[in-house]
Amino acid sequence: MTLKGNILIVDDEQINLDFFDVMLSKLGFKVNQATDGEEALKKVKEINPDLVILDNIMPKLSGWEVTKKLKHEEEYKKYRDIPIIMFSAMDDVKDKIEGLELGVDDYITKPFNFSEVLARIRAVLRNRELTKQVLRREKRLAVVESLNNSLVFFTQHIKKPISQLIENAENTKPENRAKVIELIESIKREGNEILATIGGLEDEINELQGRDERLKRGDMS
Repeated sequence: MTLKGNILIVDDEQINLDFFDVMLSKLGFKVNQATDGEEALKKVKEINPDLVILDNIMPKLSGWEVTKKLKHEEEYKKYRDIPIIMFSAMDDVKDKIEGLELGVDDYITKPFNFSEVLARIRAVLRNRELTKQVLRREKRLAVVESLNNSLVFFTQHIKKPISQLIENAENTKPENRAKVIELIESIKREGNEILATIGGLEDEINELQGRDERLKRGDMS
C-alpha cells in the first residue's frame, strides 16, 4: 500500500523545515510549514493535514500545548483524529509518556535519523488509513442494518392490515351494500396508509443509499 499525504511540519528552526520539505516532497508528500504553535493551529484549520509533525520546544505554544488543544478542546474537535508525531531534544521516558497520554501518536528524539522518521511517518499514516477503513466498514454495516430494520418493520406492520382486508372481503356478501361500501372505504384508508408507509420507506432508503455512496467516496460524515 503506497501512502502519500498532506503533512504539516512545525518547527522554529528553519533548517529543519527546509530539510523535511525537500526530502518529503521528493517522496511525493505535500508539505506545509509552521514556525510556532499558534501558526500550527491556524494551518491545521486551513489545510486539515493527514499528519502533524511538530517540535515540542517552540515559541508561543509548545508541542504539548498544541497537542492538548487539537486532541481535547471543542474548537478543534473535527481535527481530533489527525495523528501527531512529536520531535524533542529530550530523551526522558516520563516526558515521552506525558506526550503519548496527551494524544501524541509517535515520538522522535533529536538528533533524528531520516530513514527512521520516514518509517514512522509511513507507519502512522498506514495506521490512520486502516482505522478509516474500519470506520467506513462499520458505518456501512450500520447503514445496511438500518435498512434491514426498516424493511422488517414495514413487512411486519403491513401483514396485519392486508390480512384483515382479505378476511373482510371474504366475509362480505355482494348483496350487502352497506358492508361493501364499508369494505371499499376500509381498502381506501388502509391503502393510503400503506402508500404513505412505502413513501417514508423509500425516503429512508434514498437517504441510506446516499450515505452509503458518501462512505464509498471516503466521506466519514
